[in-house]
Amino acid sequence: HVQLVESGGGSVQAGGTQRLTCTASGYATSTIRPCMGWFRQAPGKEREGVAALRIGGGTAVYADSVKGRFTISQGDAPFTMHLQMDSLKPEDTAMYYCATGPSRDGGSCLLSPPLYSNWGQGTQVTVS
Repeated sequence: HVQLVESGGGSVQAGGTQRLTCTASGYATSTIRPCMGWFRQAPGKEREGVAALRIGGGTAVYADSVKGRFTISQGDAPFTMHLQMDSLKPEDTAMYYCATGPSRDGGSCLLSPPLYSNWGQGTQVTVS
């Protein structure tokens, strides 16, 4: 049973930075290379993809709204992924979720929420 836990949310002023971390457990073998993605959902809006990267390496993908400001990277611990968020804007305020799902042929990831089957509980990021 795969479980995901996010950490690092909180309140920050516009222009500030935050770093989110997601740790996945329950993968039976270290040879599995799923995509791990970050998604967010603001009140009254649909959940949207923010960034994704395949565990073990690959090409990161980003939503246009965060390109150049957010960076996704794999952590040192197995199945750990970080999301470094710089130059935060009030419109970045949302509940941020971590999720895992299968990678595509060639190791790339997509940012479509329905493709991801395992989800964390989320961590709130508020930018004022």
